[in-house]
Amino acid sequence: MPGSPSASPAASHRARRGRLLIVGCGDVGLRVLRLLAGRWTVFALTSSAARVDALRAAGAIPLIGDLDDAATLGRLAGLADRVLHLAPPAAQGRTDERTRHLLQALSRSGAPRHLVYASTSGVYGDCGGARIDETRRPNPSNERAWRRVDAESQLRQWGRATGCPVTILRVPGIYAFDRAGGHPRERLGKGLPVLAREDDVYTNHIQADDLARACLLALMRGPAQRVIHASDDSELLMGDYFDLAAALCGLAPPARVARAQASAVFSPMQMSFMNESRRMDNGRLKRELRLRLRYPTPREGLLAVER
Repeated sequence: MPGSPSASPAASHRARRGRLLIVGCGDVGLRVLRLLAGRWTVFALTSSAARVDALRAAGAIPLIGDLDDAATLGRLAGLADRVLHLAPPAAQGRTDERTRHLLQALSRSGAPRHLVYASTSGVYGDCGGARIDETRRPNPSNERAWRRVDAESQLRQWGRATGCPVTILRVPGIYAFDRAGGHPRERLGKGLPVLAREDDVYTNHIQADDLARACLLALMRGPAQRVIHASDDSELLMGDYFDLAAALCGLAPPARVARAQASAVFSPMQMSFMNESRRMDNGRLKRELRLRLRYPTPREGLLAVER
């Protein structure tokens, strides 16, 4: 039946123990490690020697390598039968050279059985609040989104050329109570306003533990060369999201400002998010990955802490 089974993704696939490479093993990658609970052999690529002990304690085998330096990635070839690519592009330009270096390294041996890439919903640009599915053409409005479009294109072409199934998850705003910088209470604590209702935009969300489940299910059953929205069920205006968070956390709701005054308050990056409005359909997530969201809306997920 539609929806994921009640058992965890890891428990559903115990008999398929494999070797997983996580590229960019930050908050979401660590949550994937917790789901696997030692059932797979997991390698974690990091460019920071200071993270080695923490990654090892989390259950991964750390590998030192820098996606900005292709010469450091030689150990990745043939290492794992599945790859979870969570690393963001560099901060400048319209191309993602980090993904290019990763694919060059993976191509030195046989292709993995599956590769999953966490992209961003920002590739769509502004959709005027329309409800969109994965057939919507990307229309990036800034270089940050163009880099993601480039990464997606590289991965899909590489997948077709090598025969490796590539699944792309387009991810909206990630939140969790225990995610550093990923909970609205921090923004609320700074007293930052939100847009007036008549100027507000629709924003999309996914709770970090649900995203980790989506990543793991995509590695096991994600369709080849397929894009899937890793988004929850909510359809919230940005201001309503912060009003909800304030109410749940016992904080004062944010003030509202007109769009005409917003540029004097927010940074250019913050304004870029306020210039884009869309509502993401998550039907493929439920039908094809069979994920049953534990936190279908932020009301369920904002205060949840999962271990």
